[in-house]
Formats: sequence, C-alpha cells, structure tokens
Amino acid sequence: MRALNRRLKDLAAEGAEITVTNPGARHNTGVGIFHPCKINIEGSVGYYSASMIDGPEITIHGNAGWALGENMMSGKIVLTKDAGASVASTIRGGEVFVGGNVGARAGISMKGGALIVKGNSGFLTGFMMQKGRIIVCGDAGEAVGDSMYEGEIYVAGNVGSLGNDAVVEDASEDELLDVWATLERYGIAERPTFTKIVSGKKLYHMDSLERLEKAAI
Repeated sequence: MRALNRRLKDLAAEGAEITVTNPGARHNTGVGIFHPCKINIEGSVGYYSASMIDGPEITIHGNAGWALGENMMSGKIVLTKDAGASVASTIRGGEVFVGGNVGARAGISMKGGALIVKGNSGFLTGFMMQKGRIIVCGDAGEAVGDSMYEGEIYVAGNVGSLGNDAVVEDASEDELLDVWATLERYGIAERPTFTKIVSGKKLYHMDSLERLEKAAI
C-alpha cells in the first residue's frame, strides 16, 4: 500500500486521471493525496481509504470499510455501494456521497463539508458535529445529532431518536431547494420532505453550568 499510495501521489502531482484495478478491499487506499486529480477505484476498499486528502476527486465502485474520507480537507468522494462506521469523520470541506447505506457515527465531529447518503444511516449520525451538512435520504438510527454544536442534518425517512441537545427545526423553502439541487448532482431526482435537525445549543453553556454546580456543592 505504501508503494501504491506513493505512486498515486506522484501521478496526482501531475494532474493525471488514474484508475486503480483490483484493490482487494485493502485498507488505507488512496490516502494523503494533496493535488487535484481524478482517481477511479474499480472495486471495494478497506478502512481509512481516501482519508486525509485535499483536492482529488475519488470514485470507488464498490463498498468501503469504516472511516472513509476521514479528515478530508477538500475534494470529492463518490462511493457506489455501502460504507462502514464513521464515514466522513472530522472532514473540514468537500463532499462525500454514498450510494448505499452507512454505519454508525456517520459524520462524527464534522467541521465542514457535506455528507450525502442515498440510503440509511446508523446510530449517532452527526455525533459532535461542529459544522457542515449531512443529508440522509433514508432512515437514521438512534441519537441523531447527539452533542452537535453547529451544522445541519436532513433526514428524509424515519428518525430513530434525537440525540442529546438536538432539536427539530423547520426547513425553509430555500434550504430545501438547495438540498434537492445537491441530490440532483448525484442523479437523485426525487424531492422528499426532510426533517431538519440542528443543535439546541444548551451545551454551549456547559462551562457556566459547571461553575454553578460546583458552587452548590
């Protein structure tokens, strides 16, 4: 994998369009690439694939293990099938699109960018989210948006439950139009009604609450 990633980095620096065949679901495929380029991976990948990238557009024709796209700064990742837990965790920019379902903790600690899921997402979607947008076209599991500070989560299907300090807010027409336009870019023509989930912002005052608790002891 070191040799493959080194070769990908060299080709990316030239702005090449690259195809990787027979990836064999190996871990850490296509990590640490910092130049705009296009990479097509013909098959499934393991965990932490396409992570720590800044600029490339990576299309994966298959499934991915957990932490796909972790810590992405910019660029785009398109996965045609399912992703494991912690997809798009800690990303700061760019877009991650998953054509199937995703596991638990999707978008954990996101600091920007967007995660679009055509199918369902697992529990703790958007856990500790700080900024950005998550769009789930199917159902979301328990504790959606738990401990989130900023950002927006849109769920078209059923919401298992809201997480700590997460609340439902009415989505404006302009917001829905923007979400639908995002879906159209990925070939999703349907215009579902979304539940918009945001932070209740009670955790913003945790420090002041802690001081009051100490004073009462």
